[in-house]
Amino acid sequence: MRLLRRCDNGDFSLTQFSDEAIPPYAILSHTWGEDTEEVTFEDLTNGAGRDKPGYEKIWFCGEQTAQDGLEWFWVDTCCIDKANKAEFSHAIRSMFRWYRNAARCYVYLSDVSSSSLEASGEPSPPLWESEFRKSRWFTRGWTLQELVAPRTVEFFSCEQRKLGDKISLKSQIYKITSIPHAVLEGAPLSQFNINERLRWKEHRETKRDEDEAYSLQGIFGVDLAPIYGEGAAGAFRRLMDEISKLERCVQDIHSTDPRDDKKRIEHTKGGLIKASYHWVLDNIHFQQWYNDPQSQLLWIKGDPGKGKTMLLCGIIDELQKSIAKTGLVSYFFCQATDSRINTATAVLRGLLFLLVSQQPSLVLYVRKKYDHAGKTMFEDANAWVALTEIFTDVLRDPSLNATYLIIDALDECVTDLPKLLDFVAKHSSVSSRVKWIVSCRNWPDIEEQLERTGHKVRLSLELNAESVSTAVRTFIEQKVSQMAQQKKYDERTRDSVLEYLALNANDTFFWVALVCRNLEMTAKRNVLKKLNSFPPGLDSLYKRMMQQIGKLDDAELCKQVLASIALVYRPITLKELVALVEQLGEIANDQELREIIGLCGSFLILREDTIYFVHQSAKDFLLAQAAEEVFPSGREDVHHAIVARSLEIMSRTLQRDMYGLKAPGYPVNDIKQPDSDPLATLRYSCIYWVDHLCELNAVSLASHAGDLQDGGVVDMFMREKYLYWLEALSLCKSVPKGIVSMAKLRSLVQGRGNTTLFTKLVYDAHRLIMYYKGAIESCPLQAYASALLFSPIRSLVRGLFQHEKPKWITIMPAMGEGWNTCLQTLEGHSSLVYSVAFSHDSTRLASASYDRTVKIWDANSGECLQTLYVGRVLMHMSFDTTGLYLYTSCGTISISATQLVPTTIATHPQTPEYKGLALSSDGAWITRDSKKVLWLPLEYRPSCSAAVVGKMLGIGVRTGRVWIFDMSA
Repeated sequence: MRLLRRCDNGDFSLTQFSDEAIPPYAILSHTWGEDTEEVTFEDLTNGAGRDKPGYEKIWFCGEQTAQDGLEWFWVDTCCIDKANKAEFSHAIRSMFRWYRNAARCYVYLSDVSSSSLEASGEPSPPLWESEFRKSRWFTRGWTLQELVAPRTVEFFSCEQRKLGDKISLKSQIYKITSIPHAVLEGAPLSQFNINERLRWKEHRETKRDEDEAYSLQGIFGVDLAPIYGEGAAGAFRRLMDEISKLERCVQDIHSTDPRDDKKRIEHTKGGLIKASYHWVLDNIHFQQWYNDPQSQLLWIKGDPGKGKTMLLCGIIDELQKSIAKTGLVSYFFCQATDSRINTATAVLRGLLFLLVSQQPSLVLYVRKKYDHAGKTMFEDANAWVALTEIFTDVLRDPSLNATYLIIDALDECVTDLPKLLDFVAKHSSVSSRVKWIVSCRNWPDIEEQLERTGHKVRLSLELNAESVSTAVRTFIEQKVSQMAQQKKYDERTRDSVLEYLALNANDTFFWVALVCRNLEMTAKRNVLKKLNSFPPGLDSLYKRMMQQIGKLDDAELCKQVLASIALVYRPITLKELVALVEQLGEIANDQELREIIGLCGSFLILREDTIYFVHQSAKDFLLAQAAEEVFPSGREDVHHAIVARSLEIMSRTLQRDMYGLKAPGYPVNDIKQPDSDPLATLRYSCIYWVDHLCELNAVSLASHAGDLQDGGVVDMFMREKYLYWLEALSLCKSVPKGIVSMAKLRSLVQGRGNTTLFTKLVYDAHRLIMYYKGAIESCPLQAYASALLFSPIRSLVRGLFQHEKPKWITIMPAMGEGWNTCLQTLEGHSSLVYSVAFSHDSTRLASASYDRTVKIWDANSGECLQTLYVGRVLMHMSFDTTGLYLYTSCGTISISATQLVPTTIATHPQTPEYKGLALSSDGAWITRDSKKVLWLPLEYRPSCSAAVVGKMLGIGVRTGRVWIFDMSA
């Protein structure tokens, strides 16, 4: 970036700065006059331009910059060397960022006069507002971003008198532009949808047509290299394409929205009470972290139930208030009971998702890798490496404002915790603008890692026992007050509950919450009698609760429910639970199911039909101290029961086209979940049944050996339901998880040593999902179209599901025998096929190759009828009723059905138009009436446009092969 500075002699000098070394600067926003009126880079370099009208604006900007205590400033007319195309392109792409990062932005309104100011100095509203409203500045394309990007925008009249800023004038600006107040106040533009932002440009013009699109790239957070000459339509087409790619990228980063997780956690824990966290804001350690630039990591640690998560929820709220609209707060809540949010990769994805949601320009660092790898970069074996590299680039971004990164419950990161700790330790000091907060239990392994971190502040809840105790006491008072009001306690009951909780809480928020939850379900007359049955300490309380469950008539059923919930990989719904626990199938209605969960209420909580553990400590207790009661036959027995139930219910329910889509190319992103979702019961089983199978140890596998043999339950499921399962995975948006599951199943089966038909089936099924994952993931019904059509002849899955192959394709492409055979249809050309054409009667297909040959094929049999050496490079081919026309750079050649007749034709014959059958613009899909019907594997993608006539379609590909579709209605 090149900046101006005023010299002692009144001249201006230009200095170039790297992005990492840009000093604070002011920036000018204005409307251009004629090109000859503006001071250019060349003028300043040559010491000229003082006599130009535009010099006054530069002088004004320099004066105002000095008055505001700044040394440097930027003016677009003269700070860019427009003769340097690379520099000019960079400037166009950086403009929004430069305005956003400016310390001050001055708007010089050459057509607004302050001469009507009254003696008091206040403007005369009618006259001043009229000129302001009509200012040309509000009609220009580039000034839109100059209004919304900077934190502060100040307006000056042509006399260089300040009229106000975009906050004080927001009502007037809104009336002129319809830009909401929130935008002017600094709200992230990503909060407003595309159509809203497009409306802001209405009635704005630019000198060059393409700038109408280029001036919007910052508004949408995309990077668009200028190509002047492409026209407004071309520029807007590229802009919308980039916006679409940006949206897809952000969607694919998303695995969970931490904002939703925060709301759920607060709701599950009974709501966020300010008294439970407010003490920390005045804590000396918190203040040191918050105010000291060298203290970049705050490490909060404490025993289970001490309120760490709610403490962080409160801190997040306070930070979001304190930074207003100028900074970023990104956070993540780890939960060991949910496989979606208990991995190191999930943590970085969650943090990154919130960052790019607030500042879309940061997604450019993601796009560097994403545009090549797609969504798989977030999910494959190298996801951690890719994410750490992206995150490092984001943290070093020079435009990144004050940023707070918060990770709760490091101890609940089940997968790759050491990697996450190492990343936090190394990167918490990368940038002075980025501060971190992490919380965890008092685990030695975590302490050992974090102790090596420099620039940290440690806040131990045990060492702040007095503050925590006061907060717990306030928490107790509020909870008891709420209960007394709801349950209509008399004074004696209220005081007794208050005293008991205060004496036994042991500074543990969660113990208080758990006891209060039980008291809320206790009749008022029994409260005092039951009060002493709650022993102090979480483990003691859990033991007491297990004893109470053991006395119930439904004790065994409750224990089976607890066992299943303890072993599932994510929180499950009531319907999913019924699918996993056989005995629950006997329960008649939803209300009785809820009652069963209520009987387990000391351990489980139900929110919007989803079952959660009340706290991680509850699950820990069941898996450790209550294991003999909950898993009398061992955990493997419960895992096997889940597998058996999952396979049973999937085999009974899965079928083709579960959502009634009908169209084979129906995009998964356009699918709306039906009110009566046939997958509601199966969703967990579909995604995780293989994981539970892999949990079985050698002894368990031996006792259930028949499951993994020819004719076993898994074999029968694969033979009868495999393609239906793939469709279901797509509808659940879990195809990547299905790929992992098939890899696990393949490894498990191969590890048993013997090669059987079942082993071969698993291999074949794994190859199929790997090969067609893209098609099936984007369009569920491609499991029965592309996946069957292009699979090898001897594919076991293809053979098992022949009855599902597309009925509307009457000519099938000739395929290889096995997965490793090169796919082919029509052989003959020795180089790339770049042009194909059908005859009018659909009986012939012509194909031209770079080897300068033209082949004419029988479209029905695939037999090559003629090979013609043209000796010239063709530009295009077309059939008409008289024959085939070859258009070359040297003229046109006409070919009849039986002979070659060189003839130069003055005019090209009319090429008939065919509607209905076509190729998509990217060559990846065959479409009918603009709707996708068949996905093409990479080796079947055309190297030219397809030839279409009626129901026939011909495609030439880079391998030199040609193939034909006859797609009957």
